Amino acid sequence: MHLRILSLLWFLFAATTCFAQDKNDSFTLYKPEANAYAEIHDAVVKASKEHKHVFIQIGGNWCIWCKRLYILMSNDKEIKNYTDSNYIVVHINYSKENKNEQVLQSLGFPQRFGYPVLVVLDEHGNRLHTQNTAYLEEGKGYSAKKILEFLKNWAPAALDPAHYKN
Repeated sequence: MHLRILSLLWFLFAATTCFAQDKNDSFTLYKPEANAYAEIHDAVVKASKEHKHVFIQIGGNWCIWCKRLYILMSNDKEIKNYTDSNYIVVHINYSKENKNEQVLQSLGFPQRFGYPVLVVLDEHGNRLHTQNTAYLEEGKGYSAKKILEFLKNWAPAALDPAHYKN
């Protein structure tokens, strides 16, 4: 009897472990080998031409909250359309393979908020805001409403002085 229970528990543990690894192994949004400085530079050049801001999501393929944020922002049509219209998006890796410490230093140490963490740059590459994503959470995921509000508050139009003239 005890052997059956022990065998069942071992099977459940093994199945859960394999499932968890498969879910995380297939998530390859972040590229440890990428040149983060070059990616940010290219995004700023493109943002300048298109009069957009740069939206940087920093995290790693190991991070379930990074995956949850990416999935929501990719699958929610309103968020996706708003992001595409107002931002150039860059995903910067943080992992044991590449911590991108110099890049994070140049962005004002956003890792102090944990991962994922968001940084918004203007079209000239100036840092406008660093966002602790814990404030965008709701339940066991992220709030689409909070994310869309965040995006609208840091979009180019929101920071355009002409937008506030009487």
